[in-house]
Amino acid sequence: MTTAAASSPRTYQVRTYGCQMNVHDSERISGLLEQAGYVRAAEADDDPDVVVFNTCAVRENADNRLYGNLGHLRPVKARHPGMQIAVGGCLAQKDRGEIVRKAPWVDVVFGTHNIGSLPVLLERARHNTAAEVEILESLDVFPSTLPTRRESTYAGWVSISVGCNNTCTFCIVPSLRGKEKDRRPGDILSEVRALVDEGVLEVTLLGQNVNSYGVEFGDRLAFGKLLRACGDIEGLERVRFTSPHPKDFTDDVIAAMAETPNVCHSLHMPLQSGSDDVLRAMRRSYRADRYLGIIEKVRAAMPDAAITTDIIVGFPGETDADFERTLDVVREARFSSAFTFQYSKRPGTPAATMDGQLPKQVVQERYERLIACVEEITWAENKKLVGETVEVLVAVGEGRKDERTGRMSGRARDGRLVHFDAGSYAGRIRPGDIVHTTITYAAPHHLNADGEPLSHRRTRAGDAAEAGRAPRTPGVLLGLPTIGAPAAAPAPTTGCAAH
Repeated sequence: MTTAAASSPRTYQVRTYGCQMNVHDSERISGLLEQAGYVRAAEADDDPDVVVFNTCAVRENADNRLYGNLGHLRPVKARHPGMQIAVGGCLAQKDRGEIVRKAPWVDVVFGTHNIGSLPVLLERARHNTAAEVEILESLDVFPSTLPTRRESTYAGWVSISVGCNNTCTFCIVPSLRGKEKDRRPGDILSEVRALVDEGVLEVTLLGQNVNSYGVEFGDRLAFGKLLRACGDIEGLERVRFTSPHPKDFTDDVIAAMAETPNVCHSLHMPLQSGSDDVLRAMRRSYRADRYLGIIEKVRAAMPDAAITTDIIVGFPGETDADFERTLDVVREARFSSAFTFQYSKRPGTPAATMDGQLPKQVVQERYERLIACVEEITWAENKKLVGETVEVLVAVGEGRKDERTGRMSGRARDGRLVHFDAGSYAGRIRPGDIVHTTITYAAPHHLNADGEPLSHRRTRAGDAAEAGRAPRTPGVLLGLPTIGAPAAAPAPTTGCAAH
């Protein structure tokens, strides 16, 4: 296939919206395009040859955001003969041909199940000078040849499953990503080893519901076994996962977290509501006591565990008493962070047609009270760490004020964001390196360490960052929604808001 012009290769940009799964899908898209001869455009380039939108359909304004951005590109494309625009992801799966009807200057629309078709669809659209729309209804197999251009030298996403078997009434994801399909453990571990061989120190196992992993091959203990197997991979220093569902959370997973040294003591487990009545209406098959019981067991096994969550405010029929119960659970759970959302009606979901849709002002007032409650707790929890020594994996782009403050930033093992002073190590610490430092100040959303670091360890990930190398791995496509997610194929020998 000839995707590069005779004179110079065509350039591309991928613009991503939504979850970790979409971010990871975008890494696949980049890998596919580069394998097909495209070259990534500079970040400041506002006139690439191909622009790919990888969309999310979870939030209410997703449609407006996409069509607004497509509108901005219309005059750019008119000035740039041969420019192509492609739209993929969950919104493309949902809207299908509607996208080309509303924005006829779009060249390609592809869904969550056929990312691997993108280069062919782009070439076909160029040849036929007509839009190509290809949406598959299901993911029959995991394509084993999708390459990946990883965005980080030190951390990688690894998909363990795609799709979701739950039927939450607020969520559109299952209709867009399909039923859960699990990868074989050997394929997952091969991808993790391939990343570690490239210098990656941390992997995050991705799934719409990671702890139901194994449902397809009949092993309900498969996820705990997978965590323990990751502990046997030499050079892998941190293992995370997102997101588990409380209904499937089992004691063997808690034991695996506590007993496997490289599994981080951090847990993101969506609550959604603290009211049993609202949880019932959401079709969430657990209740507040069950949720708090899991947290109690996690903290008994790992007293230092940092637990984060998702909460929806203003679900149809939510009363003042329901909302107060959510605040009670938040106070009891003592989250280290919470992603809070105002309920947004998504066409095609059962909740969209429920009675009791709440006025915007009521939802807004509750939302502001929830944020105030969460921040009071996260600040108090963070203050407990002042004076403690933490291990920080140095990151890129985590500290927006780093240049002005002279600090660097990274994540502690429990997932908390740490801004630190490099001290005498200034100029020698690279993204991907490890530092140990002492916390001197706490804020609701971050920690500061303004003294001299206690130690600095150079890593292969730091070497790769210094050399400007990004890990590239072969892959296996997964179809998940908000980092949407593909998974890598067996390497020779050589993760919408969450639901």
